[in-house]
Amino acid sequence: MLRLFPILTLVFMVGPVTAGLIGTFSPSFGILPALGGDGASLDPWRALLAQPGLWQSVRLSLFNGLAATAISVAIVMLFCAAWQGTRIFRAVQRLLSPILSVPHATAAFGLAFLIAPSGWMARLVAPFMGWDRPPELAILHDPLGIAMVIGLVTKEIPFLFLMTLAALPQADTERTAQVTASLGYGRITGWFKATLPRIYPQIRLPVLAVLAYSTSVVDVAIILGPTTPAPLAVRILGWLSDPDLAKRFMASSGAVLQLTLVLIAMAVWLSAEKIVGVLGRRAMVDGRRLAHDGWLRHVGAGLAIIAVGAVILGLVVLFIWSIAGFWAFPDILPRNFSLRLWRREFGALGDSLLVTLMIGVPSVLIAVALVLGCLENEVRRGLQRHKAVMWLIYLPLLVPQISFMFGLQVFFTLIGLERTLTSVVLVHLVFVLPYVFLSLSDPFRALDPRYGQTALCLGASPTQVFWHVRLPLLTRAVLTAMAVGLAVTVGQYLPTLLIGAGRFATVTTEAVALAAGGDRRMIGIYGLLQMLLPFAGFAFALLIPAVVFAKRRGMGGMGDRGGNNAT
Repeated sequence: MLRLFPILTLVFMVGPVTAGLIGTFSPSFGILPALGGDGASLDPWRALLAQPGLWQSVRLSLFNGLAATAISVAIVMLFCAAWQGTRIFRAVQRLLSPILSVPHATAAFGLAFLIAPSGWMARLVAPFMGWDRPPELAILHDPLGIAMVIGLVTKEIPFLFLMTLAALPQADTERTAQVTASLGYGRITGWFKATLPRIYPQIRLPVLAVLAYSTSVVDVAIILGPTTPAPLAVRILGWLSDPDLAKRFMASSGAVLQLTLVLIAMAVWLSAEKIVGVLGRRAMVDGRRLAHDGWLRHVGAGLAIIAVGAVILGLVVLFIWSIAGFWAFPDILPRNFSLRLWRREFGALGDSLLVTLMIGVPSVLIAVALVLGCLENEVRRGLQRHKAVMWLIYLPLLVPQISFMFGLQVFFTLIGLERTLTSVVLVHLVFVLPYVFLSLSDPFRALDPRYGQTALCLGASPTQVFWHVRLPLLTRAVLTAMAVGLAVTVGQYLPTLLIGAGRFATVTTEAVALAAGGDRRMIGIYGLLQMLLPFAGFAFALLIPAVVFAKRRGMGGMGDRGGNNAT
C-alpha cells in the first residue's frame, strides 16, 4: 500500500495543474462548448491584444517581478555573507521564522498602513515637517508599482533566508570562512567567492518559485499595486469575474499570456545567472580580497532589519487600527480605543474562521498523511532523492495560479464538483503539499535509522516501527509541518475565490475584499485574524511536544533542526 502514496501525491499535486492548464489553453483559442465555443478561433487573442493598457500591465508584471526577486535575493545573500555565525544572524533567524507564517495579504495591509500618506510613518514625521494633513503623494498604487515591489520584498526575504539556512550546512561554511579569512579575504568577499557558488544551485528552485509568484501575484497587487492599469494577473481576475461570460475566452488568453510571461521571466533570470557566473569566475581569480568591508556589512544588516521591522511594525499598526476609536491626522495614536467593531462583527468573524478551518484542516491532514506515506515508502525501499522529484514538488509553485485556475474550474464542472467544499479543499491541497513535503522531508530523513533497526531486532514489524518509534520521535516536526500547511492554506486567496465561486468567505477573501472599501478598522480586524491562525498553529507545534514529553526532553526537541530550516 505504501507504493500508492507517491502516486497519489503526484496525482493530487501535478494532476490539477495539468488539468487546469489544458482547460485554460482550449478556451484561449475559442474552444469551450459550454459557452458556445465549438471551433478554434483567434478571436480571444484579438480581443486581448485590443485591451487598452495591456502592454503596460505586462511590463508591470515582468519588471516588478524580476525587481522584487533580485532585491530579495541580493539582501539575503548580502546579509548571510556579512553576518553568518554571529549573534545578529541568530537574532534575525529567530525573528524571520515566525514572520514567514504571516500571509502575504496581512503583510501588505500592514505595510500599506505604514507607508500610506496618512500612515504611521507620515504621522511620525508630521510634527517635524509641519504637516497638518496627509501629503499629496502617490505612495500606494503608484504607477510604477514601487509599493508592490517593497511589499513583495519584505515577505520573500524570510522565505529565501530560511531556504538558504537549509543549504548552508551542506557547504561547510564555517571551515570555508576560516580558510578565506586566513588568506586575507574580507568576510563578504570570501563568502561570495567560496560559499555562494556551492549553495546557490540548492536554492535555485525556491528563487524561481519566488520569481513566478512575484510576476503573477494577485492579492498583494490588489492591495499595493497600480490600478490604471493594474498588473496583468489582476486584470485577468477581473475578466474572469465579469458577468459577461464571453470574456472568459479573453481571460483564458490572458492566463496563457501570464504563463508565457513567467516563462520569459525565468529565462531572463537563468540567462542572468549565466552572465553572473562568467563574471563571478573571473572575480574569483582576480586576487582582490576587499578586506575592509565593514560599511557593507552594516548595509546588509540594516536592510535585513528594515525588512523585519516593516512587517512587525505593520502588524502593530494593524492591531492598533482594529481597536482604534477616533484617529485624526497627524495624531500618532488614536484618541480612544474601542472593541465595538469586534463585538459587532463577532458572528461574521466566527463564520469566516469556521470556513477557513473547514478548508484548511482537511487539506493539511491529507497533505501530512500523503507526505508521511511517501517518506516512509522511501525509507523502507531504500530510495534516493532525485532532482526530477524536486521539480515536480515545486511545479505548483512555479506555475502561476491565475494561469490554470479557470481551466481547473472547467475541469471541476465537468466532473460535477464545481463550487463545492471538496473542490476548494483539493485545490488548496495542491499548494499545501509542496510546503509540507519541504518542511517534513529533512527531519524525517535526518532521523537516526538505528532507532528503527533496534525496534526491528526486538521483533517489531515495519508498521509498528513507524507508529511507535518513528512518528513519536518526529512529533514536533510533524506538528511544525502542519502549522506550515495551515499558514499556506490560510493565505490562499485566488484558489478560494475562483474555485469556490465566491461561496466560501474565508478570512483572506474577506480581508482582500475590504481593501477596495478602505475601512482600516475592518481591514485591521481581518488582517489580525489572518495572522492569528498561523501563529496559533506554530504555538501548538511548540506547546504540545513540550507538554506530552515533559519528562522526556530529548523527545520534545526531536525534528527541530530540519523542521525549522524548512519552515
